[in-house]
Amino acid sequence: MAGPSPPYYTPLSKPPAAAATSYWKNPRLYSLAVVTILCSLSYLFGAWQHGGASTSIVRATIPCFPSTNATTKTHSSPSLSSTSTTTTELDFATHHSADDGAVAAVPEETIKKYPPCDIKYSEYTPCQDTNRSLKFDRDRLIYRERHCPEKDELLKCRVPAPHGYRNPFKWPLSRDLVWYANVPHKELTVEKAVQNWIRYEGDRFRFPGGGTMFPNGAGAYIDDIGKLINLKDGSIRTAIDTGCGVASWGAYLLSRNILAMSFAPRDTHEAQVQFALERGVPTLIGVIASKRLPYPSRSFDMAHCSRCLIPWGQYDGTYLIEVDRVLRPGGYWILSGPPINWKNHWKGWQRTAEDLNAEQMQIENITKSLCWKKLVVKGDIAIWQKPTNHFHYKKFHKTPFCPAQDPDKAWYTDLETCLTPLPEVSNNEEVAGGELEKWPERLNAVPPRITRRTVNGVTPETFQQNSRLWKKRISYYKSVNNQLGQVGRYRNILDMNAFLGGFAGSLIEDPLWVMNIVPVEAKVNTLGVIYERGLIGAYHSWCEAMSTYPRTYDLIHADAVFTLYKNRCEMEDIMLEMDRILRPEGSLIIRDDVDILVKVKRIADGLNWESNIVDHEDGPLEREKLLFSVKLYWTAPASSDQDEHKTS
Repeated sequence: MAGPSPPYYTPLSKPPAAAATSYWKNPRLYSLAVVTILCSLSYLFGAWQHGGASTSIVRATIPCFPSTNATTKTHSSPSLSSTSTTTTELDFATHHSADDGAVAAVPEETIKKYPPCDIKYSEYTPCQDTNRSLKFDRDRLIYRERHCPEKDELLKCRVPAPHGYRNPFKWPLSRDLVWYANVPHKELTVEKAVQNWIRYEGDRFRFPGGGTMFPNGAGAYIDDIGKLINLKDGSIRTAIDTGCGVASWGAYLLSRNILAMSFAPRDTHEAQVQFALERGVPTLIGVIASKRLPYPSRSFDMAHCSRCLIPWGQYDGTYLIEVDRVLRPGGYWILSGPPINWKNHWKGWQRTAEDLNAEQMQIENITKSLCWKKLVVKGDIAIWQKPTNHFHYKKFHKTPFCPAQDPDKAWYTDLETCLTPLPEVSNNEEVAGGELEKWPERLNAVPPRITRRTVNGVTPETFQQNSRLWKKRISYYKSVNNQLGQVGRYRNILDMNAFLGGFAGSLIEDPLWVMNIVPVEAKVNTLGVIYERGLIGAYHSWCEAMSTYPRTYDLIHADAVFTLYKNRCEMEDIMLEMDRILRPEGSLIIRDDVDILVKVKRIADGLNWESNIVDHEDGPLEREKLLFSVKLYWTAPASSDQDEHKTS
């Protein structure tokens, strides 16, 4: 063959020779042909003089036959520019040492370059900024909710990692160890010294697994819970930890095949959520205050509060009513710490017996009004269970049902003091919304929301086809980025537009977790389906910053995200946010229309990402392409304080 065929258009036929030669018998056509040839020669000569730069961009950006063995480039190699050849290979491995702070070569001048931000933004969380939060009401912790910057306040720079940043320890070692340079905060080692939370050991922190209510370790505490409810038979798969601290409860549940979504507010200096993320535990910055939690109804098999300091009995029971909304029918609420077992602890808690007894009675009254059953109180642990349906609720209820509304709507949605009704049932034995399979069968079983046709346009056949599609796609991804198949290379993964969770479901055998985001702008709300599969995620709009710290994720996957947000918000702002939440040497897989990906790649070059656009898994004739990128390693320069720390 003389060379590759055109990527999008291949003529299927051409005129017969006899017909072609008859054209030259017409003098006017002959003159026209001569003029056309002369014009073409003039154009080609001009293009040759200017070096053919524009065509080289197209060749580099849209390779017909991309290399798929992307593992040979070294860490010190220069970043790709828009004139890279199609044989350029990406290096998805990590190579830096703690003192490696080199920055890759500057992209060519035609690309907009994004400078590093000041080091003061190293832990910047735009929508939970501590300075901005002071403008808002401190009642009910409203000031710690999401308050995002205005458009003219958005940063147009790259958030730096602290000097000496190193890739986290691999799981499961990361559960217990975090590099000091990555989260240089010692406050918790002093404040929680007697509670066995965290210890500082030279260049790292150690997490023994302790907590305020489990000084003997989270493992032993979970074992105590396991003696009261069944944690082993697969009926409990998803959990939510409210006010999670450093997320040791969620970290130790993972070995029991229970996936916890942990959240806590952004604190001013202790960086608890940041520690949890460095440990490789699913966590978001969040608070239960005046808005619904960003999860659909009936998401979690189990909810947990261990001295989380949430005033459950106040505000007409609003917070427990919200827990009821996100708990599955038959789900459990576990409470340890005040006021449980207050008769033995009230002096140590430095509260009066009358105050603690009143708080206990408030909780008891609210849970009764919700028809929760108090299963057991053992030592410092109390467990309630939500009913499996509301068949008899109308006869005994004290909390009114909410009027007709979408129970899954949970993006800046106000909390209410009414009860979210469960789906209708025909008898008291039926599980409202449908009974779920036990884990791991739950992952691939058709979710009840789909079998009951409550997700618009999604059928059981759609679900099964989507599962097969993502197995094929993951196989292709691993052929391009072979480190995706290497155990431990990636731990924290983000899927920016998860749909049915097929991407996460196809990676379930690997020691990683995926935060499945369903954009609030998506045509169909599928997050409830994702939770019914035994996976986790949240609602989010990518026109705003995510509720997480910088350098949260090892790999980001974006399927048609930029098509979804076209004409909604700026592409560069979304990509700057992706850069903020991605670790140095983290990877990205972006799939979208080729015209959009060409624009994405130019911004990626300006962000100092190495990137290549490769063909769709079904071949070069598909308009959808994939961009594989690696964020280069760079950090802020060393400060005088860090120099002193090294010498001390």
